[in-house]
Amino acid sequence: MKTTRRMLIATAAATLALPAAARANAWPSKPIRLIATFPPGGLADTICRVMAPKYSELLGQQVLVDNRPGAGGTLGADLVAKAPPDGYTLVMSHASPHGVAPGIYPKLPYDPIADFSHLTLIGDAPNIFMVPPESPFKTLADFVAAVKAKPGEIAFGSSGVGSTTHLMGENFGQLIGAKLKHVPYRGSAPSLADMWAGVIPSMFDPITTNVGHMRAGKIKVLAISTAKRIAPFPDVPTFAEQGFAKMTTSTWVGLSGPKGMPADIQAKLYEATMKVVAMPDVRARFDELALFLPEKPMAPKEFSAFIAEFVGIWTKVSKAANVQVE
Repeated sequence: MKTTRRMLIATAAATLALPAAARANAWPSKPIRLIATFPPGGLADTICRVMAPKYSELLGQQVLVDNRPGAGGTLGADLVAKAPPDGYTLVMSHASPHGVAPGIYPKLPYDPIADFSHLTLIGDAPNIFMVPPESPFKTLADFVAAVKAKPGEIAFGSSGVGSTTHLMGENFGQLIGAKLKHVPYRGSAPSLADMWAGVIPSMFDPITTNVGHMRAGKIKVLAISTAKRIAPFPDVPTFAEQGFAKMTTSTWVGLSGPKGMPADIQAKLYEATMKVVAMPDVRARFDELALFLPEKPMAPKEFSAFIAEFVGIWTKVSKAANVQVE
C-alpha cells in the first residue's frame, strides 16, 4: 500500500512538472520580436542589431528587430508591457522609457518595474555633448558663457521629449543657472543632420551612435559624462573635470519582456544573453561602440532594483527642471 501511494505521489509530481518542462523545451517555436524603442541608428537599435543574430543562433529561431519609436521610447515600451507574456515579444529596455519617462509623463500608460519581466542589464553608454567641427564653441566654457549671455536662446537637440539626452540638457541648464532651448527629434539621426545643417548648434547623445563621427572628425565633443576620461578617446574632456560632476550619467540598455513571463523562459533568455555578451566578436563590437558592460552580470531582481534607483534619480532631476509632458 505504501509503495503504491509513493508511486502515485511521484507520478502526480512528475505530471505537474510536465507543462513547465514541455514549455521550456518547446520555446521558442516561432520567430521572436525584439523591440527597439528608438529609430534605426540609435543606441537601442544598434545593440539590438548586434545581438539579434546571436540570439537566433543560440535559440534556433529568428530574432527580428522591430523599431517602434516615439514619445521618448514610451510607445515601444508600452507595446511590450501589453504584449502576451509568452517570450515572443521582448524589448531592449532603455534608460529613457524605463528610467526617465516615469518622472515626466504623469499619465505614463505602464509601470516601468511592475509591468515588465526585467532580465538583465546589457551595458551602458556614456553621453556626450557635441557641436559641429566649425562651431564657434571651442570648449564647454565657451558654450556656457554664450548660454549665460543669452538664456533661453541657445539650443540643444535630443533624441526626443523624455529621453535621457533631453533631461541631460535640462539638468545642465540647472547646473549653469541659465536655460537652454530644447529642440526634440525622433531619434539621434535627424538631430545630428540638423546640427550639421546649422539648424541647431549643439546636441546631447550617447557616444555609441557617434563613435564613427568622432573618429572621422565630423563632430567636436566638448564633454563626456564619465567620471574620468576613457581609453578610446583620451583627448575628450569629462564634464566632471570641467566643474560639472553631477553630469556623470549614462544611457543604459537591457533585456526585458512583459510581466508574467514564465520563469523557465526567463531563465533561457538570461542564459542566452550571458552567452551572447561573452562572445569575442560581440565584446569587440561593444568596445568599438564604447558600450561598457557591467562589472558582473546583473540578475533579474538586481536589474529591477537598478531601474527603480534610476527612476528615483531622474524623477528628482525632472522635478527640479520642471519638465512635464501631458
